[in-house]
Amino acid sequence: MSTVSTVNGGISFWYAQEGTPAPREPLPGDASADVCIVGGGYTGLWTAYYLKKAVPFLNITVLEAKFCGYGASGRNGGWLYNGIAGRERYAKLHGHEAAVRLQKAMNETVGEVVRVAAEEKIEADIHQGGVLEVAHTPAQLARLKDFHSVEIAFGETDRVLRGARETAERVHVTGAVGSTWTPHGARLHPAKLVKGLADAVEALGVTIHESTPVTEIKPKHAVTPYGTVRAPYILRCTEGFTAGLKGLKRTWLPMNSSMIATEPLPARIWDTIGWEGRETLGDMAHAYLYAQRTADDRIAIGGRGYPYRYGSATDNDGRTQPATIAALRDLLVRLFPTTAGVRIDHAWSGVLGVPRDWCATVTLDRSTGLGWAGGYVGSGVATANLAARTLRDLIQQDSGQAGPTDLTALPWVNHKVRRWEPEPFRWLGVHGLYAAYRGADRRETTSPRPGTDPIAKAADRISGRH
Repeated sequence: MSTVSTVNGGISFWYAQEGTPAPREPLPGDASADVCIVGGGYTGLWTAYYLKKAVPFLNITVLEAKFCGYGASGRNGGWLYNGIAGRERYAKLHGHEAAVRLQKAMNETVGEVVRVAAEEKIEADIHQGGVLEVAHTPAQLARLKDFHSVEIAFGETDRVLRGARETAERVHVTGAVGSTWTPHGARLHPAKLVKGLADAVEALGVTIHESTPVTEIKPKHAVTPYGTVRAPYILRCTEGFTAGLKGLKRTWLPMNSSMIATEPLPARIWDTIGWEGRETLGDMAHAYLYAQRTADDRIAIGGRGYPYRYGSATDNDGRTQPATIAALRDLLVRLFPTTAGVRIDHAWSGVLGVPRDWCATVTLDRSTGLGWAGGYVGSGVATANLAARTLRDLIQQDSGQAGPTDLTALPWVNHKVRRWEPEPFRWLGVHGLYAAYRGADRRETTSPRPGTDPIAKAADRISGRH
């Protein structure tokens, strides 16, 4: 498979296909607002949308360092699904029923995003085919069955467990020995969603300033090189780019994830693969994959690659390492051997926010007016919407416009997380952990035993994932 013609970087394939948006004006100088939102991705834009819908007279300003959707919102795998980071920990801290309520809210969020996209006429190639997660080895199959049982215990009674034959009838993944499927998922085009959402927010009367990097957030102030926006509420919605803000370098770790997209595949190849339901596709490996069949019949597939840059650095344009492109290409062919000769049109990478305990959170500090949401650990396409609606309710409650709601009572609200270790321990730890996960996947591939590799279990405990 040749990669000579592969475009590497350029933000993402989604923007190469859709085109980058026309630039909006930067902040012209000092300004004031009722609510200032830092970050023009899904979290920031959804928050602006729901706040403006709830309280139309609010003066809301969104500040974005590059352009709306430049970060993970325009680079992700297009998985709109009901996964949320930290649910098991919230069950331990607040009880099983509290975590069930959080999961139910996530299940409903998938439909909420689809509803709003239709209402606002956002054409984002959304297809509700659910989520299919497959197992390739005895160890993965054991984890898959455990995962399936746990999801049912958290209220997903419509989840389905499938054997090897039933899995192949849906998607013919080479070597798949079983799968689990949930209807609470959809495939979408990330850039189309974020561009449409930005337009919808602007049409409501929200002010968006692009090319306006915020260098510091403090109570009632968002500081930029062009001026300061003063507002009673300053909301940080910066996910994987949070470490670039003053004093926040160790708050959330910017984890890299990379993707490739094939050329459009001909019918003869799709005949060997199936995938007519266009489910989003994942697996139960420790260094897991995520994939979708795009609206124009490509396969877009991703994985971790080079997990972390020293000092919480982030990339500029989405360029990824040649070794990662080769690894993703090899993974694609292992899953679907008939793709061995197809062209890889695009490769790119992005960053996602990882808290030290791997728990997504929503917070509003009522004493300072500072709020934030994120730490989605790669599950942000849907979670950002639930976080935004929760921030809306927290602000309305704090300002006396409304009382507590079901969302403000969810267990992830105002959850506190300790900071990541300083360098070089952060870099050594992350790279060591992912080396352990990749090694565990290799050993499980050749092992007939159903148990999870013990080194992977140790890595989970050390990392805080479980």
